[in-house]
Order: sequence, then structure tokens, then C-alpha cells
Amino acid sequence: MISGAVRDELIARYSEPHRRYHTVTHIEDCLAQVAASTDMDENQRTLMDVAIWFHDAIYDATRTDNEAESAKLAADRLAAEGASQAFIDEVVRLILLTAGHSVQADDVLGARLVSIDLSILGAEPDRYDAYAAAIREEYAHVPEPLYRAGRAAILGRFLESEALFADPIWAERFEAQARANLTREIADLTA
Repeated sequence: MISGAVRDELIARYSEPHRRYHTVTHIEDCLAQVAASTDMDENQRTLMDVAIWFHDAIYDATRTDNEAESAKLAADRLAAEGASQAFIDEVVRLILLTAGHSVQADDVLGARLVSIDLSILGAEPDRYDAYAAAIREEYAHVPEPLYRAGRAAILGRFLESEALFADPIWAERFEAQARANLTREIADLTA
């Protein structure tokens, strides 16, 4: 569904020098999780792959509209590629879900996408710590005290949620480790 030229453009975007976590590696990790999913049909896999490729295409840590801008880029590029309006609308919808990582209870595909996007939270401690350090580098423009307070508040809101992962398979796989990682990082940030 994505032509070579569009893929090259996306790879260039994910290779921008200000990115440390939101890179091609993040996309490859997400795509591998889709590929390993045995409970999706080919259409669902295609939607997920395309949404993953575009979900962080626009990324600037000083902005608050990255997902919306990424969705606009996806709509533009997919329309130029001749995708159906229904396909474009679903990709845009999925991308926009990654802004808040919140989905309706019956949104199976949305639950899978946001869970995949957040799966790094449930990584082994060393990998999680590398992720946290990369996020700090992406927010290098924020003074340390403000970053610590803001990051701790965001992670605290995640911890307050009933479930970090909307998809039950991802919840079973990652929830306990994610809660341990978030608790540990909050303790470090507030020490």
C-alpha cells in the first residue's frame, strides 16, 4: 500500500537528527509486533502497518499536534497513492488514537495499535531505561526540573489507569513489567 518513494520519505522523516526514540527502530519494533500477531486478517494487518508507518511521521517535541499532522500527511500520501477513502479514513482514525492512547471498549484494532505503540513501557528494565533516556534527549529543550515534574506527572497518570494496555493480549504480556518500570522511573524523577 505504501510505494517505495513514500517509504523512503518516511524513513527520512524517522531519521531526522532530533529523534532519539521516535525513529525507524520504533517503527520496526511496532511492525514486528503486527507481523507476530496471529489473530488479524490481511486487511487488518495492512491497515495496522500503514498506520504504524505514519503515526509518528511528524514528530517535534516542542509541538502538541504531531499526531494530527501525521494523520494529515498520511491522508495526503495515501490519496496520491490511490487508496480508497474508507482506507484513508481508518488509517487517519488509528493514527489519531495514538495521541491519547485511549480507545472505545469495542475498538479491537485501535486497542491493538495503541497497545503496540506503548509496548516499550513493558520492556525489560535495561531497554526501558534506554527508552527513557532517549525521550529525555528528545526533550532536551525542557529544563531538568520542569522535565522531571512533567514526565513524573504523565507517568503517574498512566499508573492511575485501570489498564495500561487496551488490548488484553498486550496487557497480559506487558502490564506487570510496565507498572514496575513506570514506578521505578517516577521514583528516580522525584528523588
